[in-house]
Amino acid sequence: MKFPYSQKVLEHFKNPHNVGQIENPDGKGLEGSPACGDMVAVYIKVNPDTKVIEDIKFESYGCASNIATASIITDLARGKTLDEAKKITWKQASEELGGLPPIKAHCSVLAVEGLRAAIRDYEEKHGLITEKEPTTEEVIKSRLKHVMNPLTGLDIIRTNLILKTSVENGVVRVVVDLPANHQFAPAIKEDIMEKLGSLWDVERVDVIFTA
Repeated sequence: MKFPYSQKVLEHFKNPHNVGQIENPDGKGLEGSPACGDMVAVYIKVNPDTKVIEDIKFESYGCASNIATASIITDLARGKTLDEAKKITWKQASEELGGLPPIKAHCSVLAVEGLRAAIRDYEEKHGLITEKEPTTEEVIKSRLKHVMNPLTGLDIIRTNLILKTSVENGVVRVVVDLPANHQFAPAIKEDIMEKLGSLWDVERVDVIFTA
């Protein structure tokens, strides 16, 4: 039986490049869920004048393909402008690695989405979004799917932690089914505010705990 991984995949898995966090990143993206088997976080530092990605790191929870594709994608993105990095595709990453088993193709998609999420985070924080869609409750719920519930490893939408969301006159209100003194409440609040506060038409985010 042929071994499913190429030599290059194994090299990037055993000795991944750009692993770790960037302190005070200019942009951060998180995709996937450890409870589902794979997760990747991407951090970027961007030159404010040239918009070139000068530093990039990742953290990964998952299989060899997940780690290897995050490693190669961060290599590909380093030194590129934001617009150039957006054009990196999962197929390009797979080809750079000498191919991936079909059942593992989603791993390269996850890494690319993590990179694009980090770029989007940077662009939102710096007012660079050209297509400005109004923030609706659907947009809020979509963003909250990227906030993890540390109790389960799944997001706070799927685990029904969110009782209610609303948006009016630039103020977003999120009601969380958790006591304010819960050990994970501060982390969840911070993550919610980070995910929603950078939206172009949001002026304030209120996170309310039930008790």
